[in-house]
Amino acid sequence: MPDNFITLRTLHRPSLRVTAALMSLIALTACNRTVEAPPPEVRPARVMTIDKLASSGKVALTGTVQAQTEINQAFRIDGRLIERTVDIGDTVRPGQLIARLDPQNEESGLQAARAQLAAARAQLVEARNNHVRMRDLVAEAAVSRAQFDQAEALLKTAEAQIEAVQSQVNLAQNRLSYTRLVSEVAGVVTARGPQPGEVVAGGRMIIQVARDGARDAVFDVPGQIKDSLPKNPAVTVSLSNDPKITASGKVREVSPRADAVTGTFAVRVQLLSPPASMRLGSTVTGRIQLAEVAGIKIPSAALVRADGKAAVWVVDAKASTVSLRNITLGSSDADTVYVASGLNAGDVIVTAGVQALRPGQKVRKLETKA
Repeated sequence: MPDNFITLRTLHRPSLRVTAALMSLIALTACNRTVEAPPPEVRPARVMTIDKLASSGKVALTGTVQAQTEINQAFRIDGRLIERTVDIGDTVRPGQLIARLDPQNEESGLQAARAQLAAARAQLVEARNNHVRMRDLVAEAAVSRAQFDQAEALLKTAEAQIEAVQSQVNLAQNRLSYTRLVSEVAGVVTARGPQPGEVVAGGRMIIQVARDGARDAVFDVPGQIKDSLPKNPAVTVSLSNDPKITASGKVREVSPRADAVTGTFAVRVQLLSPPASMRLGSTVTGRIQLAEVAGIKIPSAALVRADGKAAVWVVDAKASTVSLRNITLGSSDADTVYVASGLNAGDVIVTAGVQALRPGQKVRKLETKA
């Protein structure tokens, strides 16, 4: 029995070694296996191929109605604001009280000036009486001529003192009146400054008044359009929410300096006999006839902002990936824009779903023609 047992153990020992080796190989293989990376996400994107240039002699721009003249109403002196009687949207008329400063210091100053005036008047009365006495005495040779000349000089000094103190009284009265701010024009309040309780400096805007009368439509115009404006162009302005309401206009002012952020130029168009519904602040659309505006026409939905500039997603034809490209805009209307530079014929751009893309994103093109 013992011999048989030893023989069986001897026979099974190689099998155990093979099994252990196989298990080690399997474990080593499992450790060396790498996790396969998921395939890159592919987004469907509606695209268009730039295949032609478009030109248009008319451009449409969006702007707002503003008063031709806006005036800042401010105090002439420093003081603590204790009352403001109007707010944004209120109508004001000439002579209407707008705001008041604390008048305590000015009232004290006026009282002091009036007291000095009273003292100067008393001195003038004394100097006049003395001058009359000296005039009679010098005629009788009772006093010397020098004494009379001295009395006459004192009289002139007292008269001059009256004029000086009277000027101080007038200044003090003016300062007291300056604590009341009254409107100098008729119009609508469009902005307000400090609140009651604040200490304000002279000249600081308390309210801004859009003066009644002429109104302008103000547009931010790209440089290419500004340079293409003919002399005295015909402008038609309509309400954006009701295009049936229109008014004609003429270009009154073109800013010579571009906005530091947008790079556009402010163009003010004077509205000729505008309807009452074109109120201040209304959004309007202005259409200007130009000689020629050339550019590539793309949907406005294709535009994105990159570093504060206009851009579009351009598709790489070989890799089917997208990248941002800055462009320069020309004219525009409600649904389309004209690209002045940055795109070429044959470029493929994304026209829908632009906000969901990122640089290097793979896309599946859904082609639409321009």
